[in-house]
Amino acid sequence: MTYPDVVQSALGDESVAARVPLGDDALFVTPTRTLVYRADSLLSDESVEEFPHGAERIGVSTKRRKATVSLDYGLDGERSFTVPAKLLDRALHPVLAGTLNASGVTDPGETVTETFRFSELTLVVTSDRIVKHVGNAVWDEDFEEYHFADVTDLVVEAGNVATTLVLTHDGRQQRLKAPNERAREVRERLTDALLDYHGVDSLDTLRERFAAEEEESPSATMSFGEGPTPLSANPSELTDRSKDATRSDEDASDADRGTEATGSAERTAVATGTEDAASASAGESTEPHSDPGGSDDATGIDTIGAGGLLGPVDTDTDTAHSESAAVTPDEGARDDVAALVAEVEALRETVEAQNERLARQEELLERLIAELRERL
Repeated sequence: MTYPDVVQSALGDESVAARVPLGDDALFVTPTRTLVYRADSLLSDESVEEFPHGAERIGVSTKRRKATVSLDYGLDGERSFTVPAKLLDRALHPVLAGTLNASGVTDPGETVTETFRFSELTLVVTSDRIVKHVGNAVWDEDFEEYHFADVTDLVVEAGNVATTLVLTHDGRQQRLKAPNERAREVRERLTDALLDYHGVDSLDTLRERFAAEEEESPSATMSFGEGPTPLSANPSELTDRSKDATRSDEDASDADRGTEATGSAERTAVATGTEDAASASAGESTEPHSDPGGSDDATGIDTIGAGGLLGPVDTDTDTAHSESAAVTPDEGARDDVAALVAEVEALRETVEAQNERLARQEELLERLIAELRERL
């Protein structure tokens, strides 16, 4: 194909990837830049303007007859060119494809098959992925991409205004919405690209393939057995150890019962020693007894003396009995109940007095409010 001389001179050794006619003018898109060709006219001579594809942002503004495509190069500023409004989508598609390739979003040899713009949503379908951008710009660095290698299913959900395309990507569902009037076109382009990438002829076949791969994956057949086994142990050792533990528990129980029996015997001996001491003090025995804090020679048990650990030793049992019977538990309980009744009665009187004060205050407030209303 022959190109105007000014275009051929600007191309150098580069090849033209796409040519978009714009009436007498035209766009020539190469892998690295877009050349805007302006033909001779009454107001200007033939010219070529160059726009590199290394833009950080692409924006579009549309008027009734003309549309402006702006490319933001960051620190290098922003540049733009105009095209007929009815040819905007046709001109934008190769420019956006070149920008995605220059930015490393698409790989070398990857083909951009279709570009869709819906208000603030841009969808770019390539041979390997779908790129999604949401915002006022057609594209900037804040985009999302879903590679077909990780897409296992595609489902369409129809709506009253928009149709939702549900992609199962890397185990998660991603939703893409398109207006109903163009939903079929988006669905077919996306489905064709997805099936071509995986080399299947239908979505059902695609689902079956991934279902079979999931069943054959190591995680689906891996077994961890019935549970962990203790380190350096076998069943016979564990059984012997459990028997030894049982015998140890039984021996401990016997030891506890023996200790209880011994303690009981000691308590009996102490009681016997006390009775012997009381008898000796009453003159029934002429044998000397141990001093306070000493030890009985007969039993060898420390009594700690009268008034010590074993309590006072009283020889007058009738007097001790009469003194212990002077105050009974029933009388002490009655005294506690009487004190509690007195406290409750005092509290009741206090509450009643406070209620009376509140009632008087409420009455005064009502009178005050009534007088204020009359004066207002």
